[in-house]
Amino acid sequence: MTKILLLSQSKSMLNSLRERLNFENFTTSEADSLMQAAELCHSTHFDVAIIDGEFSSEEMGVPTIVVTRTPDLETAIAALRHGAIDYLTPPFDMNRLLDTLRSIVSDDYTTPSVNARRTSRHTSKNTNCATQPIIGESEAIEHVRNMIRRVAPSDARVLVLGENGTGKELVARWLHNKSHRSTAPFVEVNCAAIPSELIESELFGHEKGSFTSAVKQRKGKFELANGGTLFMDEIGDMSLSAQAKVLRALQENKITRVGGDRDIPVDVRVVAATNKDIRNEIRLGHFREDLYHRLSVIEIDVPPLRERQGDIGLLVDHFITEICTRHDMDVKHIDNEAIDILSHCPWTGNIRELHNVVERLIILSDERITADAVRRYYHS
Repeated sequence: MTKILLLSQSKSMLNSLRERLNFENFTTSEADSLMQAAELCHSTHFDVAIIDGEFSSEEMGVPTIVVTRTPDLETAIAALRHGAIDYLTPPFDMNRLLDTLRSIVSDDYTTPSVNARRTSRHTSKNTNCATQPIIGESEAIEHVRNMIRRVAPSDARVLVLGENGTGKELVARWLHNKSHRSTAPFVEVNCAAIPSELIESELFGHEKGSFTSAVKQRKGKFELANGGTLFMDEIGDMSLSAQAKVLRALQENKITRVGGDRDIPVDVRVVAATNKDIRNEIRLGHFREDLYHRLSVIEIDVPPLRERQGDIGLLVDHFITEICTRHDMDVKHIDNEAIDILSHCPWTGNIRELHNVVERLIILSDERITADAVRRYYHS
């Protein structure tokens, strides 16, 4: 069972986090101070720490999420510079927190501060068995699988296009797992989640003393992915200045750390993804055309769920088995009428939304999931 350490000076925040995480089947412990939290992390196994306030990832030694009681950008930037993998400001998006926690547990996150302690786990995450299957039998999804089979063995850069929640990251992981780089790292960076002030340091690393809180040298995502695959998610949200530096890295296969003067060669296959109309972004001057051409040697369009309604029954069956297993529950049966209703829902959030609805139905339904349960809980 996943163990989470909580530290917050706000009793209401602490109670809210504890209740929701325990409900979601996470085990929680609490610390009274940062010093005690660091001691606990080194004496007891925790999968992740959720900290309210300043911290150092070197002290914690586990993946850390920072929560703040005020929407303070400076605090968020400082947290990321000190190694936090995510930060949350009020009003808190609990679904985002849960998604981040599940990604950590499944080893989707690689952070420099905990890299040494997780080397063996990185090895296992790069095997095919660690990656979820691409579910579906529709022509649209079969086309995606065929593209992966054709493209993965090469080193060609790939741009994955699709709406939010369609499974772009899963496509990137299968491109990696089917390639000759499959035993090397798969490193992910969400370009939309990192403030523009930090993106260069996050991608290329920094030298000690390059800015106020740079207390030690840190490798960036390009170096961490050396020999493997770098997945740049939501690249359409990256600033133009950062785009220029990424373009140089792709052109010359080398990077320079922030505050450094030495070129570092890197051997990285870049797979990028965006939910934006990237050609329109180019027309608007928001995205560099030369970078687009560097990234889009191959384009893979991931279809929205509304274009593959015939796959919804298969996805629901898969999610029921996966979620019931995770919650240590007997696998529930779903009525055909319930699946029929789900197959005709709009699913603007695509597969991610479907997964959340199925989990809600499993938790709130009785022994079986009925059509009435779908009508009752779909919009709740």
